[in-house]
Order: sequence, then structure tokens, then C-alpha cells
Amino acid sequence: MKKIFLLILSIVNCQLSILNFQFSICNAQTGAPYIHDPSTIAECDGKYYTFGTGGGGLISDDGWSWHSGADRPGRGAAPDVLKIGDRYLCIYGATGGGLNGGHNGRILTMWNKTLDPKSPDFKWTEAIEVCSSDGMEDQDAIDPGLLLDPQTGRLWVCYGTYFGSIRLIEIDPATGYRVKGNREKDIAIDCEATDLIYRDGWYYLLGTHGTCCDGVNSTYNIVVGRSRSVEGPYLDNIGRDMFHGGGRMVICAGDRITGPGHFGRTIIDDGVEIMSCHYEADFDRSGRSVLGIRPLLWKNGWPVAGERFKSGTYAILSERRGYSLELAVDFVRMSQQRERFWQLDLSKPLVQIHAQPLDSVKGSWPQGDIVLRCGDYMFRPHQLWTITPVEEAGGYLSNPYFKITIAGTDRALAATADLELTTTPSFTGSDEQLWRIEQLTDGTFRIMPKRIPGQQGVNKRYVIYSAADSTPTLAEYDFQSDNSKWNFK
Repeated sequence: MKKIFLLILSIVNCQLSILNFQFSICNAQTGAPYIHDPSTIAECDGKYYTFGTGGGGLISDDGWSWHSGADRPGRGAAPDVLKIGDRYLCIYGATGGGLNGGHNGRILTMWNKTLDPKSPDFKWTEAIEVCSSDGMEDQDAIDPGLLLDPQTGRLWVCYGTYFGSIRLIEIDPATGYRVKGNREKDIAIDCEATDLIYRDGWYYLLGTHGTCCDGVNSTYNIVVGRSRSVEGPYLDNIGRDMFHGGGRMVICAGDRITGPGHFGRTIIDDGVEIMSCHYEADFDRSGRSVLGIRPLLWKNGWPVAGERFKSGTYAILSERRGYSLELAVDFVRMSQQRERFWQLDLSKPLVQIHAQPLDSVKGSWPQGDIVLRCGDYMFRPHQLWTITPVEEAGGYLSNPYFKITIAGTDRALAATADLELTTTPSFTGSDEQLWRIEQLTDGTFRIMPKRIPGQQGVNKRYVIYSAADSTPTLAEYDFQSDNSKWNFK
């Protein structure tokens, strides 16, 4: 949070308006995802919630399409939310950040049994102050982030802005009160909107760097340092301390969106993580501040934002062997006027050989369903897949569902009731023809049908799987096995 109060209010008010158009491919979520300073995404009774500056927030039934309706009293700024046991703890800043109270800020906590405002159990407890800043010291009590340490069970809060230091305090995970006798500790400077996460023996401090609240001119980006101790020091990839301005880049502007800030991490499955943030300005949505969700990758022990999957024509290659997912049809040889390699005539002009055309081979393919295999990639028509979002089919955290068809045709990849793969002559939009594509933390992808015919509910278990080098099938996802992983070329 910075000092442009009127701009922040205008961004918050954007949550009340809904665009009547959507883009088939967009870099933020679909629907009306207008929010500033979002909390980490929380799941409650099958729905997703995030809360923002000014009170209220967003709700999603599937993680892809978002709308207003989340309810958080107290207004204030930059909340965070964490489920602890069977309750939800919300923490937020009251004034501070150069807003109405200048840098005189307070951070408060409150609890609720549910995040669903329609539930009879929905009731926030009275807010409790856990720390403050007096507007005179070199510190600003705003932008809190929560970490429940999985190693110790202790609950930590980082907070602060560019006006002074980022501080760390401890609160009681049972009550939300400040731990008695706890003293704040300064752990970073030159950032704001911080968050703490833990992974594989390291504590990571994510900080938002740059300027906010200036629309398309906002320079926000997210940086990170790490430490073996939650109390620091937090060093970046070249050893710079975040207390002296260090930080390794996690995400910056790109693809017609600018100003990512307010990091949140959500673990979906083993090896499947996403990061949430807001973008200060979406160039395709009137420059409004929007919710962003991206795959979260881990490279050499450092978090980095992945890319949302984009439509296009690809080869789908197994991580197991590198073979291509393809139609099980006869291999059609291409004609070529060959020269003996030991008798080349270098005076002859070079001739470009065109790729094998679809029309020259598809007439030999069966008319009905065609099963699949994996084989050496030769960029032939039976190996090229066009992947297109199906916006009306809904989605999941980070993407809509996709259809996967042989390039230049309507022949669609589909799941079968006996957990096998086939292609049908045409795409009908049925759930077994819809695919969830998620980038994993190692940069590879898992590919899942939305539903398995004959099974109840949305599929969350089965992925395209290499049962053998040449045998694709459907099997339970296993991040530890390369059989579950694919790449797009």
C-alpha cells in the first residue's frame, strides 16, 4: 500500500461493476475479478474466497470465474486469511499506508467458522489489535501476512511498508492474540505487502517491490529471500540481505498486465501449487486492478511464477521417454528425391521440403474413434494437437478447461469409462472431452479429463499416464513418477 488514497478507493469500487464482455484468452481470471491487495486464496465448502482492501472480496465456485460477494467487516487494507483447525483467521490493517491515518496504523485479527456469508454459522468475532505504529517511528503497521509454521505450530505475522522496516511478530494460533512478551523484529526494508511461506527446511519472505496505485504506470513486482530461521536473515540468490534491499525476482509485468503484488501461495496437490496476487492494471480490462493466479514453480530451491497455459498447436511429449502422443494410425512415408550423402552436388540449389500435409494422410485414418499411442516425434499431422480454451465449460485455479483436437480437424481427445484414451470424430463439449492442464512445480505438466464416464463428480485423481514408453493411458497422478508428466513443444 502506498499514498494514493483516491486511486485505491476507485480500484475497490471496481468490485461493484461487472463487465458485459470477456476475453477468450486473458491473463487474469474471468468473470469480474476486480480486487486490490488480495488475501491468500482460501477454500471453504468447495468454494474459493479472497478478501481485499476496503472490505469485501471475491468468491469463485471453480477457481476460474470470480465475482464479488465475500464479506469482511472492518474495511481497512490488505487482509490475509488462513484456516486453522476448523476456523478461519483474518488479519488486516486499519489505516496506515499513508491513508487517512497517515502512518498511524493498527493490525487486527478476527475469526469466523465459515467464509460463506449465506451460512447460519457466518459471524466474525470482535477484532483484536495485535500491533500498531504511531506515525512517528520508522515503521508502518499495515499489509500483514500469516504463516503457520508446519514444523513448530507457531503462528507468525510479517507486516510493514516502504515507510520503514518489515517486521515480524508472533501471535497465538488458538486465540489470535499477540503472544505475551513477544517483541517485534525488523527483517527487511525496501518492500511491502510481504508474505511468509515454508518449504523443504527454508523460510521464504516474499515482498512486493516498486510503486503501486498508479494504474498502468505502477511498477510493482514480487521478490524473495530465504532463511533457515523464520527470524532471518533473509538472503537472495546472490547473498544480499533483504534487510539491505536484496530480493530475487518472482514475477514482474508482462503479457499486457502490470504491477503484480501481494503474493499468496496455495498448495493444490503434491507438486501442484499456484500463486495469487493482484495486477495493478490489466491493459485488456480498462487498466483495472484484477486478481491474478499463476502456476508456482520451484527452480533450484527458489519460487518463480510459471505461465498460464495458452492456446495453440503443440506436440505433447512424455517426460518418461520424450515420445509424442499420437493417433494410432499407419505411418505414411513422404516422397523425397534423395542424394547419396557421399556424392552431394554442391552446385545444385537447395530445395525446401514442405511438412506433410494433413489432407494427404487423413483419408487413410479410420472414420470412427481412434485410439492413441506414443512414438518418435516427426511433426506429422497425427502428432499435432490444437489446444483451445472452452470458456463456457468453467475451469479451475489458474485456467479454463481446454479441448484438445488433432490440428486442422475436429477430432477430439477423450477419456473412456475403462480409464483409457481415445479420439472421437468430433468435439461435442462433453465432460470427458474437456481437459485440465496444470503446470507442476518442476515445470512439466499434468493433463486430466474433467470427468471419467460413469464416475461421479469432477475428476481429481486420474491423469494421462505413460504405462510404457509407447502406451498412454489414464492412471492415478503421482508427482514422484515421470509417467504422470508431459511437456508441450
